[in-house]
Formats: sequence, C-alpha cells, structure tokens
Amino acid sequence: MTKKKTRKKAKNKWSASVTQRSDALDLENSVFKRTTPKQIAASLKRSADRSKRRKGAPYQSAMSMLNFYINRAGRNLPASRKKVLNRAKDELRALYGRE
Repeated sequence: MTKKKTRKKAKNKWSASVTQRSDALDLENSVFKRTTPKQIAASLKRSADRSKRRKGAPYQSAMSMLNFYINRAGRNLPASRKKVLNRAKDELRALYGRE
C-alpha cells in the first residue's frame, strides 16, 4: 500500500512574500490596490528608480513586478481590476518613453 503525503497549507502565499521581499524592487505599501492606472504606474516608477536592490533596468523591474502581480492573481482578479492593471502597463510605458 502506498501512503499519500499531505501538505500542510502555508500560512502565507509565496507570491505575497515575493512582492514583499523581492530583489526586483522595494514596493510602496498597497501599490496594486490604488484606484487609477496613473497612480499605480507612478508608484512603480518611483520604486524602480529608487530601489538599490533591483537587478535589471528600472523599467524592466517595474514592468516585471506588475506582470508578476497580474499573473499570480489569475482567476481571482476581477475583470475591472485586471483592466486597471493592464492600463497601468500602458502608463508605465509612457512614463519611461517606451510607447
């Protein structure tokens, strides 16, 4: 007979710890809960420009963190929220002159 191994459910999700302790950049509190795409993009830009821990260019780090958040939220992200976050990508591109 084979025993099935059961895993204990983690208290915190690994994706939450990534956004808090990532080497990509030091994020401001509740950056992804902001209401407008401009606010989100501006906060990510500030964080990316100031961060000493990022590995890549500021634009790359900011966009990477935004994509990570969208991808990790997955099906749990309401369509309206996903729309705001995707618009934040466009705002971020504009802030860095990458249109």
